[in-house]
Amino acid sequence: MTGTTPQPMSRTRSWWGWGWADEHPDDGECAAMGALLPGTLARPLPVPHVRDLHIGGPAAEPPASLAHLVTDDPADRAAHAMGKAYRDVMRALRGRPGRIPDLVARPTDDREVADLLDWAGDRRVAVVPYGGGSSVTGGVEYRGDAHRAVLSLDLSAMDRVLEVDTGSRAARIQAGTLGPALEDQLRPHGLTLRHFPQSFEFSSLGGWLATRAGGHYATGHTHIDDFVESLRVVTPAGTGDSWRLPASGAGPSPDRLFLGSEGALGVITEAWVRLRERPVHKASAAVAFTGFDDALRTVRAVAQSDLAPANCRLLDAGEAGLAGAAQDGSAVLVLGFESADAPVGDRLERAVGLALGYGGRRDGTAGADGADVAPADAAVSAWRSAFLRMPYLRDGLARMGAIAETFETAATWDRIPALIEDVRTEVGAQALKATGYPATVNCRLTHVYPDGAAPYFTVLAAGRPGDEVAVWDDLKAVASEVLHRHRATITHHHAVGRDHRREYDRQRPDPFALALRAAKGALDPKGILNPGVLVDAD
Repeated sequence: MTGTTPQPMSRTRSWWGWGWADEHPDDGECAAMGALLPGTLARPLPVPHVRDLHIGGPAAEPPASLAHLVTDDPADRAAHAMGKAYRDVMRALRGRPGRIPDLVARPTDDREVADLLDWAGDRRVAVVPYGGGSSVTGGVEYRGDAHRAVLSLDLSAMDRVLEVDTGSRAARIQAGTLGPALEDQLRPHGLTLRHFPQSFEFSSLGGWLATRAGGHYATGHTHIDDFVESLRVVTPAGTGDSWRLPASGAGPSPDRLFLGSEGALGVITEAWVRLRERPVHKASAAVAFTGFDDALRTVRAVAQSDLAPANCRLLDAGEAGLAGAAQDGSAVLVLGFESADAPVGDRLERAVGLALGYGGRRDGTAGADGADVAPADAAVSAWRSAFLRMPYLRDGLARMGAIAETFETAATWDRIPALIEDVRTEVGAQALKATGYPATVNCRLTHVYPDGAAPYFTVLAAGRPGDEVAVWDDLKAVASEVLHRHRATITHHHAVGRDHRREYDRQRPDPFALALRAAKGALDPKGILNPGVLVDAD
């Protein structure tokens, strides 16, 4: 008998939920989580299947010259219908995913992107650019019926690092490159982009740029904006490259027009981005606080120092409990430092010293990947594991009919304490009113600046069976009013999409809105690019 070499199993992305299909909690795990939250379902909702959706034939057909780039496969179309927000997951579980795109296209270069846009403009087909599909603000779905058909423009075939300039420490990278593939291609050069959002495994460079994404690091270069040297953008009005420059004072920045534009003004196809040497010295520690206010003062002191930690993440007592970082009602500050050329233990000790001066207590030992200090402590390890696992657990709670969602903002330090307290109080009260059960509203600070911070809230509550999305929308509306009252941004790093559109309209100045509408009209005169995002076409 001749043997065969076993082939590695290919993993499947979940079409309805976060990440890999085989990573989702099973029915037993879902039920166990649901039992901890009053008012959830007795048993989990079944995992949805594409075959149960009513997916009709496409309302448009591409020309023969583009047919090889386009598919109308029902499973492919369903997987491109929504992002990965709670309301997206819940709609899929309830069999109500919304309008499913008629076609999915995967261009391989700029010329093909331009040809697809030309065809779509002539046929009144809406084009929704799609990177990794990890949007949590309704940024990759079509809502409405103003267009004949919808094309999801998937850039995943444009996934290469095209050029590396080691002297300038920069690289030219195609927009469809997912985080892991990007880092794998930079690794042989000893370089890294050092941009690691929670969605890193399932999001692309183009998506980060189009949404002004924030990375994992808490200080310094936290947004993707800071890494951009130049962009290449294809629009219905033409294709353009900005110059590669370390800095420029020549008028308004062309890159800034497209950063955060969410595919409404053009399709980012390439970028030159600034890189760094890969870090070899790392150290981390956790500090516990009895009082959250003392922890806030500590974080502000660290942010206003010259220490520049890579991680300065503050978890309130509820968040620390969920992450397994503390179970005694303490808030926990997770500190981390890294460097490519020098030990960082001294900087860590100075930061910990600041924390101890504000009443913190250091439980356990610090952690390091280099020779600076001893192995990582349990609190830091627990937080890191929970951080990566949380989206899967959210989907498990959704299957139990629970509300399990997050939102983030940013404000100056003078507003932070009252903002956090008002969000907790008012969102909690609305959840009790809507469901009859108390809710959990936790907070952590994910990014910190000398002049302010980015609070990130987690809401866990019972839902109303069959009406979970409406309950979440009510809670989000209350939260948004609190943010607006405190002049806190509607989003710190998750973009506007369609879910935040009303609040974004209230936040931006009227003259800027006028200029944005003019740009939309000039660059996308037929109004086909991601309709409904950022600004309406005239």
